[in-house]
Amino acid sequence: MAQRLRLSRPGLAWAAVAALLLLPALAIGPADPLALQLLAWRPQQALSEPWRWWSAAWVHLTPGHRWADLAGALLVGLLGVAAALPRHAAWAWALAWPLTHLSLLLQPTLPRYVGLSGVLYAGLAVLALLLLAEPGRPRIQRGLGMLLALALMLRLATDRAWARVLYQPGGWDFAVAPLAHAAGVFWGAVAAGLAEWGHRRFDVRH
Repeated sequence: MAQRLRLSRPGLAWAAVAALLLLPALAIGPADPLALQLLAWRPQQALSEPWRWWSAAWVHLTPGHRWADLAGALLVGLLGVAAALPRHAAWAWALAWPLTHLSLLLQPTLPRYVGLSGVLYAGLAVLALLLLAEPGRPRIQRGLGMLLALALMLRLATDRAWARVLYQPGGWDFAVAPLAHAAGVFWGAVAAGLAEWGHRRFDVRH
């Protein structure tokens, strides 16, 4: 009899989080007026409408913005599945998702935020830390974790979240909010560290 699918199987919970990011974003068209009104992150509505802590990730401003984020989400999802990340890694990514957006309150002059990038940076931080911290990982996976960690630090340095609220990368038709990337990396790393500590401390099976 075929083995029943369970979220405890390595990689499956990670794929579920990736699907929660991908599928609504795929369903919502770029610059959808209703989505921008009801789902986008807006600091003045962050506490009264807390669903925006999650829903902002699904909204995009342009087709290029949307497809770049969808490709990124697919890549992060596939990397986690290929690495057979345990269930507590997926919980860490899921926890970092709303905290990344909530941290945008630190930049009150940012009037609106949409897109997957902040949460994707959180996922990459979780992936990098788990590949480095989990015992028994092959050397090639530890090497990938180190490369990811270095790439994230380099990107944050070039983003300069401390110096600007928004900037538009060359060749793209949308602006980037550097604080979202920095918050994603921070909360991804914190959540992954706590999840790995809890897993070891309480010997939670995955």
